[in-house]
Amino acid sequence: MVDPVTALLVDDQELVRSGLRRILRRRDGIVVVGECSDGDEVPGAVAQHRPDVVVMDLRMKRVNGIQATRQVTETGGPPVLALTTFNDEELLSGVLRAGAAGFVLKDSPAEELIRAVHAVARGDGYLDPAVTGRVLSTYRTAAGDPAPEAVAELTPRELDVLTLMAKGRSNGEIADELVISGVTVKSHIGRIFVKLGLRDRAAAIVYAYRHGIVAAG
Repeated sequence: MVDPVTALLVDDQELVRSGLRRILRRRDGIVVVGECSDGDEVPGAVAQHRPDVVVMDLRMKRVNGIQATRQVTETGGPPVLALTTFNDEELLSGVLRAGAAGFVLKDSPAEELIRAVHAVARGDGYLDPAVTGRVLSTYRTAAGDPAPEAVAELTPRELDVLTLMAKGRSNGEIADELVISGVTVKSHIGRIFVKLGLRDRAAAIVYAYRHGIVAAG
């Protein structure tokens, strides 16, 4: 039997946390192990509950989601899934820089939130395709920054994988589209990280948009 994914919910609105709790608890395979009403509570809750995923709101009163995400990622904590709305673009780009593994819109269907939690838990990451290009366009000029020499070190297949990652595809979707195994996808991603000096999937996606490897929009 596969162990369920454990999640920590972070939002300063009780009604939002209650709604998230109901959505996640009615699905097999996800267990809500704790909740926080502000970002300053996150380090202690992570240490206490050791969740597989932190579902993090970005706008909070004392410590916002960017600061809390940075604290989690810099201490080797679990992956963070950011919750956002369409007008949270500045905060969202900041939370990606802070190391978030992905984001999902607050008004997304319940099933999309479920997919996002599972994707982040297994290391795929999740970037909502509805806003990916729009948000990441803030990382590049109209013409795109010149691609560093390191990009030339990528093989054609690694470029394919990087492009699909930047478009929000999961590892499984990349494997299906390129007709390769999931293990091979992970191997390509690992080499991309090493060659480009990146630490995680979100950084790779930002890199692809910033340097014009993928067009924003």
